[in-house]
Amino acid sequence: MMHNYDEPVYLISIVSKILDIHPQTLRQYERENLICPSRSNGRIRLYSQRDIDKIKLILRLTRELGVNLAGVDIILRLKDNVDSMEKEIAELRHEVQLAKNAHSVAPDKALVTKKSIYEMIIFEE
Repeated sequence: MMHNYDEPVYLISIVSKILDIHPQTLRQYERENLICPSRSNGRIRLYSQRDIDKIKLILRLTRELGVNLAGVDIILRLKDNVDSMEKEIAELRHEVQLAKNAHSVAPDKALVTKKSIYEMIIFEE
């Protein structure tokens, strides 16, 4: 049976076995707000595959790169910001493509495009 990537299905004991870490480590990550597993009605922690992948990233940062948990928190926040900006850029590129395909731009907007995604500018009057 396949589960959705974000579906909380794994108990803390299963996650600790999968990742070969102590359950207290997972509780510590939660106290530090690095992860936020779902809870069942009985308050049992349930982890999704997304949570497991995030924990793998945390373990890589701490074990392989020697980053402390405060540094991990900063890295995860920056990663979230970059992901958000990349999504916004993709949406803007889509809007630009739609405008190019329609061969028109709304009268209240000016459109300037260049080859680099970082040089795209949309002005609103």
